[in-house]
Amino acid sequence: MASGKNDKGDNGGAPAIPSAGDSSGDGPQEAPPLQVVAQYTKDLSFEAPVTPSIFEKMQENNPEITINIDVNVQPIEEKKIFEVILNCRAECKVGGTIAFILELSYGGVFNINVPDEHLEPVLLVECPRLLFPFARNIMSDTTRDGGFPPLMLGPVDFVSMYQSQLAQRQSAEEESGKAPPSIN
Repeated sequence: MASGKNDKGDNGGAPAIPSAGDSSGDGPQEAPPLQVVAQYTKDLSFEAPVTPSIFEKMQENNPEITINIDVNVQPIEEKKIFEVILNCRAECKVGGTIAFILELSYGGVFNINVPDEHLEPVLLVECPRLLFPFARNIMSDTTRDGGFPPLMLGPVDFVSMYQSQLAQRQSAEEESGKAPPSIN
């Protein structure tokens, strides 16, 4: 009589998948290179100082929206655990009048297990890349809940932001007479 269980205790020929606590593998398991420990809204501010009169102006004029995004990193422990904060600021003006100002600091705690030469790009490119979709969603929901059309942010090129920061740092160091750091 066939049952759904194999009396031999195997899994029907499928390869065994060790669990995180399984020590029967080929020695100690390496930690993943990037692990998200936590994500959170650190600070959120939304101001619409001239509502409801701004809604009438929005019917007559197109809004001008300025978006600024910055990344800050703070070490938490010596074990390569870092807090990465994605700071986003959106300012909407209609006919020169401020319709709304939205400021969001969205954070994450990351456990990073990469060689030191790769640490900075991981922290300033990969970590913000993981946080951004959540921050974008919060900003969209906040503007919508504030009575405005949802703010739909496009993709952000964190690689270009990082490269620009490196170029500024090298330029500043050259001006101060220091040799620029080598990037591997």
